[in-house]
Amino acid sequence: MTKRIFLSLLFFLLISSCAPAAPTTAPVPTTVTSPEIWWSDAVFYEIFVRSFNDSNGDGTGDFNGITQKLGYLQELGITALWLMPIFPSPSYHGYDVTDYYDVNPQYGTMDDFKNLVAEARKRDIHIIIDLVINHTSDKHPWFKDAKKDPQSPYRDWYIWSNTDPKYTGPWKERVWHSSTSGFYYGIFEAFMPDLNYANPAVTEEMKKIAAFWLTDVGVDGFRLDAAKHLIEDGVKQENTEATHLWYQNEFYPTYKAVNPEAMTVGELFGDGLNTIANYIKNDQFDLAFNFQLAASFLEAANTEKSGDLARTLQVSDKAIPDHQYATFLTNHDQNRVMAQLGGDVNKAKLAAFLMLTSPGTPFIYYGEEIGMQGKKPDENIRLPMQWTSGENAGFSTARPWRAPASDYVFINVDAQTGAIDSLLEHYRALIQLRNANPTMQTGDLISLKSSHPSVYSALRINENGMFLILANLSKETISKYNINLNGAGLAESAYSVETLFGAGQAAGPVGSGEAFQEYKPFENLDPYAMYVLKLISK
Repeated sequence: MTKRIFLSLLFFLLISSCAPAAPTTAPVPTTVTSPEIWWSDAVFYEIFVRSFNDSNGDGTGDFNGITQKLGYLQELGITALWLMPIFPSPSYHGYDVTDYYDVNPQYGTMDDFKNLVAEARKRDIHIIIDLVINHTSDKHPWFKDAKKDPQSPYRDWYIWSNTDPKYTGPWKERVWHSSTSGFYYGIFEAFMPDLNYANPAVTEEMKKIAAFWLTDVGVDGFRLDAAKHLIEDGVKQENTEATHLWYQNEFYPTYKAVNPEAMTVGELFGDGLNTIANYIKNDQFDLAFNFQLAASFLEAANTEKSGDLARTLQVSDKAIPDHQYATFLTNHDQNRVMAQLGGDVNKAKLAAFLMLTSPGTPFIYYGEEIGMQGKKPDENIRLPMQWTSGENAGFSTARPWRAPASDYVFINVDAQTGAIDSLLEHYRALIQLRNANPTMQTGDLISLKSSHPSVYSALRINENGMFLILANLSKETISKYNINLNGAGLAESAYSVETLFGAGQAAGPVGSGEAFQEYKPFENLDPYAMYVLKLISK
């Protein structure tokens, strides 16, 4: 059963279950529509709330600060937000939760957050939140009670052993941690004890938590952190059969029943595309992050050669149906894009171009669009957003929780807004082009062969149109090149060409056969030239 059919059937059953058994009047015919798969068309923006915008001058970013910047995000073309953890937590990052039914008071109140959701909705911007379901904080009341008393009703909410099993985790890390009442399992840190999903009570509680955020608060879905580590099978600590079955039989049907248009995106770092595909094809997640493709985007921009990018795109589409994967360049756990590309703005533009013209749902990490730098440790890749050249980068009127990067004086939103050649305007143009053309969102991709290793070319095509994606990945002018259009399914006719992105008027392909084997849209491709060309059959 495909996901679209499943959602339609589920929606129909929900409506039918509410109907009276014996109506006294003839029912009025209604049309049952399929739930909207809105994430297929979306452009997401990942925000670390602590670092985005401080509205009250305490040095910490907050919900009202995001609300103040919704106009900026809307103008950029963003249609969905992913907020890193917003729950109460003893850690600055929030990935160890102490209360799943409240928000971090440093970020504001629940009413502040609900206002953000409402204001975003007015602008047709969806919001999903990071849901940390693999583990809690060791400061969570559940764990504190379980640790204190072996007879606690919460004892079996975690994983315990009277003796140290001594085996290590996937990265050879310590996973069994000592306490005054036994050893407990925590795959990441001692202060992050894993929940025990073999206990049905834990599953039921997590269902209630998801329903609360979808109904009472009104979020549109969740990013699932550490998704593959949910249920262990002895020393096998990732992608177990029990993990797959839990998502498929417990979590996915539950949140879809609460809201058929809710979505989840899973983090499956380090896994191959076939493993990722299992979570999508078997109705466990709606999307999963495509780490292989992210690496290929950066490699192509860095090496100035298309390399494995075409193959990775082809394998992604073959493995994962309907382009239901999330594309990105880097996220909050990785050195920032600009750091990986040696501070080269041209390469950053290329990486953004490759991502935003490819299939999948793109996710942009805050500050990426202006070229913020940052290398590990993690705090340095999560620094305050650089809004202006003024004090504290315009992030706060007070001393920020962490000082902004020193380059904020010239790398900031103000400086790049309206500057035609800036990275920010490059992102804005590409996102708006994608939003305006359904083919660029959900169209199929056909990789094209080029005679030059630094020339990347592909077709995006569906019933709404046909677009040629073309880029010179190198710093040199390229004149000796051609593109092979044979096998792309084009009609045997002449085509006119409209340049939607890039400068200059391209020549249209004429005929088929040999003519299609040596199509040359431009006599020369300037260094780092990027084009989106609309092909129109005459």
